Order: sequence, then C-alpha cells, then structure tokens
Amino acid sequence: MRILFVGNSHSYFNDMPATFARLCAAAGAGEVVPTLLAYSGRPLGWHLDEYFSLRYNLLYGRYDYCVLQQQAHPFPGRAVLLADGGRIAALCRAGGATPVVLTTWAERRAPEHQAEMTGAARALAAQEGALLAPVGEIWQRLREDHPELELFWKDGEHASPYGSYLEAVTLCGVLTGCDVTALPATGGDFSRGADIAFYDHPRVLEDPAAVAEELDPDRCALIRAAVAERLREG
Repeated sequence: MRILFVGNSHSYFNDMPATFARLCAAAGAGEVVPTLLAYSGRPLGWHLDEYFSLRYNLLYGRYDYCVLQQQAHPFPGRAVLLADGGRIAALCRAGGATPVVLTTWAERRAPEHQAEMTGAARALAAQEGALLAPVGEIWQRLREDHPELELFWKDGEHASPYGSYLEAVTLCGVLTGCDVTALPATGGDFSRGADIAFYDHPRVLEDPAAVAEELDPDRCALIRAAVAERLREG
C-alpha cells in the first residue's frame, strides 16, 4: 500500500504515518509505504498554492490512498474545506488514488469547535465519494468518557503519543478493515519526554528507532475499543 499524507503538524507529529505503517504490518496488510507532504500550520489551500509539488506526487506517485488533513486551529470553515478538499480529491482520482478525509480534533480549550469540523469533514467525504477517518469524533468521545486519558500534547492542540496512536489506529481500521482491537500498543514520541518548544527542531529525536516505543497497554486498549465502536457504526 502506498499512501500520501497531505496536511500539517497534526499529520507529522510523533511520526504518526510511521506508526500507521507499523500497525498495518501487524494487521497483516503487507508493506505500507507512507509519504508525507506536511508543513506546520498550513491549510489544504496552502498545498494547492504549492500546486506543482502536490500535482506531481499525486499524478506520478502511484499512491493507493491520499489522506487529506485540514488545518484545525483555527479551522478555516466548511466552505473552504469543501472547495480546497474537492480540488485535491480531483487530483487524487486523476492519479488513481482514493481520497481519505481525516477529521481533525478541537483544541482542549474549545471542544465546542468539534461539531463544525466533524460536519465539514463528513460533507467533504460525501461530496467526493471519499473514505472518512473520523479521528476527531473518536477523540471527542474519549475526552468525554475517559478524561484521564491524555490525548493532547502540552500545548492542548497537538497530539500526545496516545493522540497520534488514535490517528494511526483509525486509519489502519479504515484502510485495511482489520480488527483494530487486536493491534499492538506501539506508538511514537518524537521528543521522548524532552521539554521542547514546538519549533525547537534540534530537540526532536532524529533516530527513528528511538522514536518508536511501546505505549501503555491499558490506555491503548481504551483507544482501540473506541475506534472499533465508531467504525462499526459506519
């Protein structure tokens, strides 16, 4: 499986695509080759402005799937997502890739933003006949049902290793149809506990083997159960 992630820090945090690939391998989905076009704070419209890079990847990259992750904080709104996401979805189809809409999550301080983000992502998936990875919806449920489970990084916007695990498990379930409850508790922490500022790049671990780690099995079991429940709902 070849998959292109188009987004921003909510895609690259904790090397999430690498965790996704490891989970797919554990699920028996074979080799997964993830590629990432993600830049800090950028909406999908920015990727369209950098059109030729996006175009080349989608037309010549021989991707099976392309995951679209819109800016979340602030969220540009439904109309913008439908317009920009629609243009990228057309490029996906031209290159033979199935578009996947990833629902992002509301910041810790403003959970009321989730409804707009969820509704817009569902509308884009319906408009384009795309797959939907309902990460934000599951994130919200877990916040309500298990507030002790810390999905946020210290800034209250980005993902902790468990938030990134939630993303990866959801995508694995959507794209492989596997039993997500059987997935291992493996994730990533690209700072490994260092008290870094968000843009303090030299403090981020550069050794991929050092980023991958075993996560708490009980916390991961809660996440997998929530993902499984949501995916069963269709």
